[in-house]
Amino acid sequence: MAGTTPGTPRVLRAMNDRAALDLLLEHGPLSRTRIGKLTGLSKPTASQLLARLEAVGLVVATGTTEGRPGPSAQLYAVNARAAYAAGLDVTPQRIRAAVADITGETVGEFELPTPGRRADSVVRQVTESLDGAIKAAGVTRADVHRTVVGTPGAFDPSTGRLRYASHLPGWHSPTLLDELAAVLPMPVEYENDVNLVAVAEQRLGAAHGHENFVLLWNEEGLGAAVVIGGRLHRGFTGGAGEVGFLPVPGTPLVRHVTKANSGGFQELAGAQALPRLARELGVEVLGDGPHAEVATTLVARAAEADAGPYRQLLEAYATGLATGLASMVAVLDPELVVLSGEVIAAGGEPLRDRVQAELTELAAARPRLVLGSVRKHPVLRGALESALATTRDEVFDTSR
Repeated sequence: MAGTTPGTPRVLRAMNDRAALDLLLEHGPLSRTRIGKLTGLSKPTASQLLARLEAVGLVVATGTTEGRPGPSAQLYAVNARAAYAAGLDVTPQRIRAAVADITGETVGEFELPTPGRRADSVVRQVTESLDGAIKAAGVTRADVHRTVVGTPGAFDPSTGRLRYASHLPGWHSPTLLDELAAVLPMPVEYENDVNLVAVAEQRLGAAHGHENFVLLWNEEGLGAAVVIGGRLHRGFTGGAGEVGFLPVPGTPLVRHVTKANSGGFQELAGAQALPRLARELGVEVLGDGPHAEVATTLVARAAEADAGPYRQLLEAYATGLATGLASMVAVLDPELVVLSGEVIAAGGEPLRDRVQAELTELAAARPRLVLGSVRKHPVLRGALESALATTRDEVFDTSR
């Protein structure tokens, strides 16, 4: 019979190999003895395993133990050069790209400003951004095993067209994915940007160890990611989590939401709502930059206030966030809610506490609310983590 059968020596060796590689990724350099203890393998078997992985280029000797009684021991680590993965974070203003080695360390970054770029230049923008990060990493396109691209909205799996992101020019062509596949030598996956923030938080941040949670994101727009049973729930067309379109009490009913690129929840608690709300409360609004920048400044000041109009602003914003969250919690009953994005992050614990109190009164379920902890380029970090997960599965499979 072709292939391998579970339980055969080859498959068992591959399982032990993967367990050892995962331990090396988690703990860093380890000795034969330590790997044997962590895996439950005998020292001779651990030695054979390491010799096998070293022969195929997956581990390297990195030095010896020091500062301990007895003879020093050889240390081994995952070979960082075994494979590379790339991630892209796309917004209307710029494309940020990065390359990470298989250990997860970012080794090259590049940012391409894109405001006012022509719609027909998307393929060039993507390749220019990716190539910039690849060059910064000192590798070649052929070294990059997989790329994950994060965008607002989502590509509908039935049509291949980007939906829910009318503000992203040039990304709505029905042939775009085919055009990108034709010029990029590695497999490319496309994922909603807020979903990738949830990936980053689940792998590295506040949702680590949780399999059922909701992430609410607020920067220029309001969005959410839903993780059920440890997996992202994307919905039939990829639109699960587009909660900015959610009708909510307290705002006029918004119709033709995709054309307006807004909805009730967005109008109630999105970044563009905060300056209006501040003026109604008598709070001075400084600056005329992007909504997220103005909103972030307002929320940061409100979080520091003990009373007065700024405190009222924080409470009103918290009530708006909790109003939309109450509907999500009623449907999903999540274990955890992660609050993320620069506007929410500006409110810190005072905002989180207020949203938690409001949600307790508005929803029957009582999920715990936490602030997101992956603050630096979370969309890009999520793209890299997603690309690395598949890359490791393929590169670390020694049963082939």
